[in-house]
Amino acid sequence: MVKSGKAARKVGPLGTSPSHLMHRALQLALDIYSEEMGPDGLTQRQFAVLEAASLKAGLTQTELVRMTGIDRSTLADLVTRMTAKGLLERERSTLDARAKAVRLSPEGAARLEAARPLVETADKRIMALLPKGQRDAFLAQLAELAAAADAAPDAAKAEAKAAKKAAKLAEKEAKKAEKAAKKAVRPAKPGKAKKPRLKVVEVA
Repeated sequence: MVKSGKAARKVGPLGTSPSHLMHRALQLALDIYSEEMGPDGLTQRQFAVLEAASLKAGLTQTELVRMTGIDRSTLADLVTRMTAKGLLERERSTLDARAKAVRLSPEGAARLEAARPLVETADKRIMALLPKGQRDAFLAQLAELAAAADAAPDAAKAEAKAAKKAAKLAEKEAKKAEKAAKKAVRPAKPGKAKKPRLKVVEVA
């Protein structure tokens, strides 16, 4: 069982590594979540998908990815398994005939309703590990990191697009410079020799 309380901060490279510390904090949070949910309860990702699906009926996979932060391939497998368990129902999207949308099933709605107070208890236990004066700031910082994660795919696409455009421009300029260089070393064509004009001398 996870116990709350202050522990001595570790020193060394790992003690000052944000990625390592966040990984350890995530492990702690998931352990607390699992304790509250129990062995037969929803996983954290299942809960996130059901919570997102409860906000809007007929969500597409793209919308679920954006709302939950779960990567596309993992989400596709997760939705398939949750549908097989009767937690979700699939339907054809009204916006895109090629896409499948999901909605909460009655069983999924009941499981979500039962899970909410357990998740709330887990969240309270996690926050109780921090001093009261730091909790709001901690949540705000987590929200900023989550927003950065949400914006990352669009930023990556924009960066790739800009790089592609720059590469095309560089290629165009290189071809232009090559053409100019070839023209500079090409020998000039000899000019046409002017025919000498003959003077017509009038005989008196």
